[in-house]
Order: sequence, then structure tokens, then C-alpha cells
Amino acid sequence: MNGIDLTGLGRYLLRHPTVAPVVLLAGWRLRANKWWRHAPFLPLPDQKYWNFRMMTATGSTDGVMSVREIVDAARWSSRQRVGR
Repeated sequence: MNGIDLTGLGRYLLRHPTVAPVVLLAGWRLRANKWWRHAPFLPLPDQKYWNFRMMTATGSTDGVMSVREIVDAARWSSRQRVGR
């Protein structure tokens, strides 16, 4: 998935395991509707929605969020009562 340094995020979560549930829940909320009906059969976000989120977060659909930005966004998301 473009826009995320998965290796860096993984290392961060290993060092800070209490943050992992927050980040995983935030990722789960981004999943596409009925993701199990389409290959690759993974709970990934719809590409149009992901591009929109990256544009609003970084100013570009090709932007990359730092690990700190990802964790901050996940924590913000957990404080919101809106979601699936």
C-alpha cells in the first residue's frame, strides 16, 4: 500500500505494543465495503478512497506519511465516535 512505510510502522509497533490495537482498528475502519468479494480478498481500502485520504493527509496522492503521523491519525480516529 503506497503512502505508508510498513517496515517502519512494524518496527514502531514492536517497540510500542500498546499502540498496536489503536493502529489496527484505524486500519480496519478504512477497509472497503464487501472486501471479501474482490481479489486480493484482503481488508484493504478502496483505491479512490485511499487516494482521497492521502490527498487530505499529505497534499498528494503519492505522499508518504511518517510513522508518527500514522500513529497520531490512528489515535485521533480512536477518539472519534464515528466509524463502522
